[in-house]
Amino acid sequence: MEHLTILAQAAASSAESASDTPFEPIDFLWEQVTALSWLQAVLAISFGTVYLLYGWRIFKVLVVICFALVGLYAGMRLGDQFFDTKIWGGVVGFLILAAISVPLMRWAVCALGAVAGGILTGGIWYAFELPEKYILAGVIIGVIAGGMISFIVFKIAVMLFTSFGGGVLIVTGMLSLFYHYESIQQPSTDNIHDWLYGYNWLLPVLLLIPTAVGMIVQNKFIKGYADWRV
Repeated sequence: MEHLTILAQAAASSAESASDTPFEPIDFLWEQVTALSWLQAVLAISFGTVYLLYGWRIFKVLVVICFALVGLYAGMRLGDQFFDTKIWGGVVGFLILAAISVPLMRWAVCALGAVAGGILTGGIWYAFELPEKYILAGVIIGVIAGGMISFIVFKIAVMLFTSFGGGVLIVTGMLSLFYHYESIQQPSTDNIHDWLYGYNWLLPVLLLIPTAVGMIVQNKFIKGYADWRV
């Protein structure tokens, strides 16, 4: 616990010195919510449900996809900055991280579990309206805790990152459907936007509930499936 406290203090100091601009974690999600069409929102909910309940059956495929997408994004950024070509940078990054994640599957799963833990604790920090410029401290604590738990109990890492990932897709899709529904009303309303930005606790709660449900259900499925192997 002492090490976690030291790391949290260091993270808070770094965040304070780096920027005094408040961090708005809700903005990115809202951009995705408004960008989705009706069909895309329904597909997100459908895939998220499979991800949430049966991620333990296809976690290896999901890990490769997650790492490939990270490689794609990083490759596009680096390619645009250093080589003036987003496409080839994205392709190279996509292939490299996808290939790396296969032989290092356990490490990759633990990394995703750590990231999920960091996002959840960052969300809790945001929900309690703690100083947003120190949110990095809460995220680091979650990353460390999630990573340690993932290394100790590998199945928890699988259930954590798949449940959280599925929950994110379901929540994003549902919010998008409500957003589109409001936009066609006469007159149109902005309740979803106002609630998300007006109540800090709303989004973390929306993400925590499906994550918890997914972990409980997956745990029951895993116990009843003797042939499952990590």
